[in-house]
Amino acid sequence: MKRFLLRWAAISALTLVVPASVWATNGMDLEGYGPIALGMGGASLAYDNGTAAVMNNPATIGLMAVGSTRIDLALGKLGPDVSASVLTPQGRIRAGSLAKAFYMPALGAVQRRGAFAYGLGIFGQGGMGTEFSTSSWLADPSQGANTALSKGVVNRSEVSVGRAIMPLAYEVNEKLVVGGSVDFVWAGIDLQMAMSQSQFLDLATTQAAGSIGGGMVQAFGMLYEPFGGMGISQLHHAYFDFSNDSDFTGEASGSGFAAKFGLVYKAAPQLTLGAVYQSETRLGDLKTDAATVVMGVNIDAGMAMGQVPSGQYIDVNIPVRGSIVVKDFEWPATWGAGLAYQAHERVLVVADVRRIQWSGVMQQFAMRFDAAVAPENGGFSGQVLEAVLLQNWEDQTVLALGASYEVNEALRLRAGFNRASNPVPATYLNALFPAIVEQHLTLGAGYSIGQSSQVDLALSRGFESKSTNPGNGLTVPPVESTHGQINAQIIYSHMF
Repeated sequence: MKRFLLRWAAISALTLVVPASVWATNGMDLEGYGPIALGMGGASLAYDNGTAAVMNNPATIGLMAVGSTRIDLALGKLGPDVSASVLTPQGRIRAGSLAKAFYMPALGAVQRRGAFAYGLGIFGQGGMGTEFSTSSWLADPSQGANTALSKGVVNRSEVSVGRAIMPLAYEVNEKLVVGGSVDFVWAGIDLQMAMSQSQFLDLATTQAAGSIGGGMVQAFGMLYEPFGGMGISQLHHAYFDFSNDSDFTGEASGSGFAAKFGLVYKAAPQLTLGAVYQSETRLGDLKTDAATVVMGVNIDAGMAMGQVPSGQYIDVNIPVRGSIVVKDFEWPATWGAGLAYQAHERVLVVADVRRIQWSGVMQQFAMRFDAAVAPENGGFSGQVLEAVLLQNWEDQTVLALGASYEVNEALRLRAGFNRASNPVPATYLNALFPAIVEQHLTLGAGYSIGQSSQVDLALSRGFESKSTNPGNGLTVPPVESTHGQINAQIIYSHMF
């Protein structure tokens, strides 16, 4: 045990120097954890798939040979291809996301001693993100009304969730293994989001897509008449900005815990069944004190600043600095069941079905901004802005099918298919969060190097999906989002 912990301490230090952000494609979940499972469509609940079991079904580490130890070092590359387009009188204008590559490290160590198997693992859970450039149509939230003021705005999102996991499995008898894990979970969000005048007023008046309120909103007045002595005549746009350059976490961050419970049952010599439950996380709010909300307004310079006679209006950006809280961000509970069937001495067929309960955690994206009490915030010091974007995600069913073929003692080939329902209702689809991919085709291979080492790799093609937010039929136009993806994972395993 002591030797095992020393080995783990040495390799876990590697996680401090590699990125941990990910972009997932079953909603915000990955379609497969570990290249053994990914190569077979993500199916993983009823057979030994290495230390990725800590993400899939912790009971499967109990399928290891008694007395064995396994250490895995893995790296994944996720390659999203995302675009957003809007129909204008001049035709359809398209913007492509610049976020093309995310790298995901993972590592784990497990060992089997008698009836017990245990270990440690660090894995990326999932997330999503986009980045639209300063030249995209999203860069002009004033929609042409105030081009000089609003051009050059970056629209960016990045959500990342990771886990440090302690699994334990117990072989009850020769047919049944039960297992569970305690998971330390951390999450981060970066957001640079422009909101046009039409979107802002839609939230404030119809509330069909959400709501916005608080003292800052009242101070800007809903904003077609001068009021409060400020001489503001029109709000052109609002811009939420909290983002950092870290590869490990977002600017707004938080942490908490979750748990998993699973079992594996050998129903027949060739057939094994598996089941797992992953609890909803307990993360709470994600917070940062380094946030800015910018209001782009048309203002009476004489009334507001005393520079020229009243009645002369100019365009002004008013930045207000303060803290942001993303309220009650959680990862959903998941149920899953699967089977592994040894159809031939060289052929393994696997299948899983999962139910991801997004509806329990993704009803809305709610933020509270508190303006700092600071001289540069002028009359807005201490003011509050609360924004809610409705999401109303639906629960998602994921079907994973796959097979492996043992070519010889060293080489194994794998293939699979993953089909998931789209959890994002078109009415609430946001171009910054297009988690709409539905189908994946996967391929993989594994090669043994001697008796103690193994390399596995997998490639996943997420086929392009399209969905259109219809807007409000008046001032907010329809926006079509597309999302496809090519992902890859590789892992080196050493057995003792």
